[in-house]
Amino acid sequence: MTAPDGAVRDDAQFRGTHSEEILVDVKDLKMFFPVTEGVFVQTVVATVKAVNGVNFQIKKGETLGLVGESGCGKTTTGRCILQLEQATDGEILYEGTDLTKLDSKALIDYRKKIQIIFQDPFSSLNPRMTIGEIISEPMKVHGIITDETERRQRVLELLTKCGLKTNFAERYPHEMSGGQRQRVGIARALAMNPEFIICDEAVSALDVSIQAQVINLLEDLRDEFGLTYLFISHDLSVVRHICHRVAVMYLGNMVELADCDELYDHPLHPYTQALLEAVPIPDPDLENARAHKIVKGEIPSPMSPPSGCVFHPRCEKAVASCSQTVPEFREVKPGHWVACTEV
Repeated sequence: MTAPDGAVRDDAQFRGTHSEEILVDVKDLKMFFPVTEGVFVQTVVATVKAVNGVNFQIKKGETLGLVGESGCGKTTTGRCILQLEQATDGEILYEGTDLTKLDSKALIDYRKKIQIIFQDPFSSLNPRMTIGEIISEPMKVHGIITDETERRQRVLELLTKCGLKTNFAERYPHEMSGGQRQRVGIARALAMNPEFIICDEAVSALDVSIQAQVINLLEDLRDEFGLTYLFISHDLSVVRHICHRVAVMYLGNMVELADCDELYDHPLHPYTQALLEAVPIPDPDLENARAHKIVKGEIPSPMSPPSGCVFHPRCEKAVASCSQTVPEFREVKPGHWVACTEV
């Protein structure tokens, strides 16, 4: 990954350091969606197990990557942490307080601390509001800055901090490029002076060169303001560059969690190994020469997931017990967790 000036940043140095204090603790999180049929009388005919017993922690100042293929439950997990979705079961502890037990009034204070950067930088911005109005709106709603002049000054400071000119405050979203709109989304998230930001595929809709600039911006902001990130993505190259630890999900389940370099250098779960083998090599000669290992079959429906290990129908290492026993998510070496009985 390159910096905006073209200089290459060292991954490990770029990730920086973080505290050992736990900020977010997710325990046995479940999010099930009912599937209904009928027009006048709706009957529940099935249940989509979008998130099924997920466990992880995020330390203060850390960037935790959450990866997996589309539909594995990454975004739903993030929305549950934000309380945009009410979890079916489990606990979401933020500095020791279970957010799932709070009413809407008590959640207001936590919404100031937890923000999100959405995937689509266009649909997440109100097309009828100027950029200045979009960024100042959270401050007005929560009463952060009541004076209009001070609020205007804060908007200009945030635009500058995110690499935009101050005259952009008078523009509308359609007058800006995708990368500029995403910077506006970042500025809006910073308007609340948050502690924790969920980046939901925050760079996936951008060109590669713009991705590098936005990622560098996110890391610079993390270091400057002491932010903590949950970085949801399917781009494993980006995740390795900016995350301290990486969690891998498959069909609503957590299958592996480890320090970034440990997971990329020594993946243990067969699904993680398959994901990493699918990452293309920039050198075309090396890419054409290497043997590609393709995962057999299709991902099962979350309405009827397989019994036992959810990955066993597609796993080349599966044994008879894999179809019967749900593997325990266990620590096989310090800091390296995996859900596989064959490891």
